[in-house]
Amino acid sequence: MQMLTDKQQSNKDKIIKPDFSTKTGREFLAFYLQTKFKQILQSDKKAECPIFKEINPNFISKFSRRLIENPQKKFLIGVTGESASGKTTICKQLKKTSIELAFPLEYLSIDNYFNDISELIKKYGSFDALRDNGYDVDSPESFQLDLLKKDLTKLASGQDIKAPEYLINGTGISVPESIPISSKKFIVVEGMAAMYKDIKDLFDVRVYIDIDPKLQKKWFMARAAERNQDLENAQKHWEYVGAAAEKYIRPSKNDADIVINGGSSLDYFSQIIEFIHSATNCFIS
Repeated sequence: MQMLTDKQQSNKDKIIKPDFSTKTGREFLAFYLQTKFKQILQSDKKAECPIFKEINPNFISKFSRRLIENPQKKFLIGVTGESASGKTTICKQLKKTSIELAFPLEYLSIDNYFNDISELIKKYGSFDALRDNGYDVDSPESFQLDLLKKDLTKLASGQDIKAPEYLINGTGISVPESIPISSKKFIVVEGMAAMYKDIKDLFDVRVYIDIDPKLQKKWFMARAAERNQDLENAQKHWEYVGAAAEKYIRPSKNDADIVINGGSSLDYFSQIIEFIHSATNCFIS
């Protein structure tokens, strides 16, 4: 991918920038982006650990139509996957790279839309005890989906929001209107609930992070150790998230536009963003 980026940057044949306020200009941009996306896919197939595993055959035409017909609306990109699939790490890397390149991208974690369960935790004594007594933390009912839908609609229309913040200290507290989120051209929205109910219909691009089960468990257990979770409880939680994934998350793979490999190199992800940035900034006025 780096070779493709270098070739793009060294290309002396710059393109005269079309007027993207016109339908003709946007049609040219859509065709141009289709060409660049196909270059990415061809290059990725040769990579040691390819990122792209599956592409919905209707994705490119759907994306192009959206770009041409509704250019003012911000692009919402929904990213989902199982626990410890790498989705949060990947999205944070994308955000970091976008800052370095001055690429207009914002990041929102759906985990902050968990319901406030502080009273339930007080009642049962701990989050683990609450889970062991049947609380299904991954179910759609455990999220503030109405608020999430309202906030995503605002972001898509160009309005900034203040998202809630779910504290991960074991208290189960949700702090309302706590995290400022800017409405930038591209908004990456990540979390297991990204494809729940009618939330999935808000996204222009739906991404599913797939992962080798052995690597997933390795990452899950390492994260549990970092959080000082004992091995027995970590194993119990691993079994829970597996059952929850089978019920709530894995079916959403069928709704994805793109399925990517969560085990791919983070640097390689950054190279793809760099290429996209280079390709979309090669126009001359």
